[in-house]
Amino acid sequence: MGIQDDDIASVRAATDIVAVISEHVALKRVGRRWTGLCPFHSEKSGSFSVNAEEKLYYCFGCGAKGDVITFVREIEHLDFVGAVEKLAATAGITLRYDDENQNEGRKKRAKLLDAVGKAVEWYHERLLSAKDAAPARGYLRSRGLTGDDVRAYKVGWAPEGWDELARALKVPNDVFVEAGLGFMNSRGRPTDAFRGRVLFPIFDVSGDPVGFGGRIMPGNDGAKYKNSVDSAIYNKSRLLYGLNWSKADIVRADEAIVCEGYTDVIGFAKAGVPRAVATCGTALTEEHVKVLRSFARRVVLAFDADAAGQNAAERVYAWERQYDLDVAVAAFPGGVDPAELAQTDPGALATAVAEAKPFLKFRLDRVLAAAPLDTPEQRVRAAESAMAVVQEHPSDLVQDQYLLEVAAHCRIDPDQLRGRRFTAPVVPGAKGGKAKLAARRNGPTNDEPPPSDEWYDDDQPPPRGTLVRPDRPRSRRPARDTAETEALRLYVWRRDEIDPWLDEALFRDPASLAAYRALVATSSVADAVAMAGADDPEAADLLQRLAVEETEADAHDVLTRLVDEAATSAMAGLKAEARVADDPFAVGEAIAWLNLRIMELREPDTNEESLGQLLGWLTGRPEEEA
Repeated sequence: MGIQDDDIASVRAATDIVAVISEHVALKRVGRRWTGLCPFHSEKSGSFSVNAEEKLYYCFGCGAKGDVITFVREIEHLDFVGAVEKLAATAGITLRYDDENQNEGRKKRAKLLDAVGKAVEWYHERLLSAKDAAPARGYLRSRGLTGDDVRAYKVGWAPEGWDELARALKVPNDVFVEAGLGFMNSRGRPTDAFRGRVLFPIFDVSGDPVGFGGRIMPGNDGAKYKNSVDSAIYNKSRLLYGLNWSKADIVRADEAIVCEGYTDVIGFAKAGVPRAVATCGTALTEEHVKVLRSFARRVVLAFDADAAGQNAAERVYAWERQYDLDVAVAAFPGGVDPAELAQTDPGALATAVAEAKPFLKFRLDRVLAAAPLDTPEQRVRAAESAMAVVQEHPSDLVQDQYLLEVAAHCRIDPDQLRGRRFTAPVVPGAKGGKAKLAARRNGPTNDEPPPSDEWYDDDQPPPRGTLVRPDRPRSRRPARDTAETEALRLYVWRRDEIDPWLDEALFRDPASLAAYRALVATSSVADAVAMAGADDPEAADLLQRLAVEETEADAHDVLTRLVDEAATSAMAGLKAEARVADDPFAVGEAIAWLNLRIMELREPDTNEESLGQLLGWLTGRPEEEA
């Protein structure tokens, strides 16, 4: 049960797959196809291809394939219904549901989003026009935000009154509370969640308003920042402020910048670097990393990496390895925050991002810069502190590269450092942190299995999300193209040129035959993929691949090859039959005729006539109808 089939078909038909994928992948046009780097695995040369007409994609590197709904599901970690709803909202299509309970759930979500949207507008208008918002307007100007900025980002003002929003919106109490806009007080009356704060509306990646981040006015009592509570539409561990505006530039640059504050995000955009996002009142989480990795491979931390403490290092290195991610840290002159630097020296802000250092390099430089090196004892202590940081990294090769830097900086022989590893002590019963790092260096324990170096079966694509090591690419490649494959490719791209001559009798490979039957029985390649996938996944995969492989082959040449291969195979069968036949001479006459036709087929002067004769013989149709 779910969305009605007609509506799903309408969403597919109305969606531009190139536009959707281009939000995550930089595509370029090649003939009638679009190609780019695959967003599902690491690669340096593009093997990802899109057919805009059939609305299908295929990656020749990792085997990722599907339609626009599949892409949105995979890239944004949505279920099927969520992906269709996202695309439907963009296309302006109202969906109908088979399951009434599910339908009610979607209606409820729409009510919550509508309530938050109304609150965004009310708070925003309050900031622009209300007398009590004058101090807030002055504060925003002091932070470098103009009236245009305030309007572009829908910044608002929550007045001091305890129920002014509730009285203005007049939404049902349950919607008001569940949307995170307020709570019910002890007298059973709705009370606003935000009071006396500058509000930054938070939108999800689709651009729907889901919550707020509130900043208290300087000098007032209370927590400096307050965010919406988690709800059915707001999840702070996954949401990133500004991603709805910056995702296109993130894809183009293959880089996302992570800040601490909302004004930092706005400052980056004003400085000409519109690819910054901010966490919403929480530290960077793995869910945030998953979201960012679907848009870019490089993440620049635009805040003090040391502020997160040593415990963050292991998480960052794990994320880099698991998600094939590069994490760097931008250092800002004088320790100013990005919002302030955007006002005083926007060029320096862009430079800081361009010169961002790898996470380990940044932390190591901090340690070495703070260590005196005047005496041998000081140099040894500096080396010990630096190596403790270096050895947090899980890769021995990376460790050794930075060991050379430490040795040069502290004027110590590298071999002396290699000879005495600085293993962090393992505290009995300790969980995570240094204990895990030490365990990785000292070998597996009974509680922790050794890192797997297992390779998946070369006949199967690795599980989605598995990264293929560059020093050992998977051996599986698409099967060598045959005449059957090329004929199917022509059928997909230039159907009219070859359709009249094709017949099931010309396809001997089971997958090719199943693919041909699916194409004949349906009106589009996408429908053929769906039909074949129900019974023959190999045929479906073949069709998905062919749908993104444009061909310039000559139809006559392909048909000649196809008939040649089919006739040669048929002759082999006749020869086998002759060896056991009661009258081998009778079969021999057929073999002789067929052998002569094949030889004539391969000669330019007799090709046309022989092609017609062989087509008629193979398909059982009279020659004049071939």
